[in-house]
Amino acid sequence: MIVIDGKQYEMTGQQPENLEQVFEMVVGEGALENRIVTDVLVNNEPFTEIYPHQAEDIEITEVESVEIKTMATDDMAVEITLELYKVVNIMAEGGKHVAELFRQADDAEALETYQDLLEVIRNFLRMIGVLRDEYSLKDHKEYERAAEELNDMFSEMSTVLENEDWILLADLLEYEFLPAVEKWKRVIKQIRDDIRSAKR
Repeated sequence: MIVIDGKQYEMTGQQPENLEQVFEMVVGEGALENRIVTDVLVNNEPFTEIYPHQAEDIEITEVESVEIKTMATDDMAVEITLELYKVVNIMAEGGKHVAELFRQADDAEALETYQDLLEVIRNFLRMIGVLRDEYSLKDHKEYERAAEELNDMFSEMSTVLENEDWILLADLLEYEFLPAVEKWKRVIKQIRDDIRSAKR
């Protein structure tokens, strides 16, 4: 028995031999179009693959029930924007923390944390870019200004980093990076508004 979002689903194709074929048929028949799978339960137990194509090794005779829970792609995108708000706060806290470490002359710890902060920022910008390309009107001046400001700031920080001027780097993080990061909250709100408009 296959249930998708609480409704029983009847497959129209031939009988699958393993769990992977069940998933392939459901996708192939368009049952998950414009939806993102959030949970899969097999025999009422949460299922995630421990290794690629693990589902292929599960014979259909071992499967009594498959329940697939999904969310509309647009709803997921809105959820992601809410998470991005949290990421902005994490970036701000990270910037403050790195600045403090540099001021305390804990250079090794500060540099390591700074690298982590850069990784968070890179992932954040990548996700913003994906959402913007997918849903946004793409002409928000605010986005362009915020992106340009961060870009210029990181060029400056790279130079300061090469010169090993830790106090100047702490100043840049505290007095320029933190206000710049705050501006992203407005950008995220604009993107979320665009996603909601696209849903209508």
